[in-house]
Amino acid sequence: MSSKLRTAAFVIGTLMVPFAAHAADSTTSTGESKPVRAIKDSAITTKVKAKLAEERAGYTKSVHVKTTPDGVVTLTGTALTKDEADKAAAIAKSTDGVTSVVNNIKVTK
Repeated sequence: MSSKLRTAAFVIGTLMVPFAAHAADSTTSTGESKPVRAIKDSAITTKVKAKLAEERAGYTKSVHVKTTPDGVVTLTGTALTKDEADKAAAIAKSTDGVTSVVNNIKVTK
């Protein structure tokens, strides 16, 4: 499978996640927010990963994204340059739902 096809499939799949999160929000009537919150956290993580994939396919292989319930995104992994690490953090920060970014990406060069 070519890298463009994988990236396209990933982005299309990612675009479906907000719909699932919205459906979970609208169907919760018991007041329990933990399942909805988990979907929102994973939705933010998926959005960030999709943006990184759109920008450059290499990010998805070397940068890992984790989101807290408060919308804090932590980036870990490696980048070839400081500019790449900073760009990944900027992409994450510009994503809807992200309140702040912790950039723990290590530069290899």
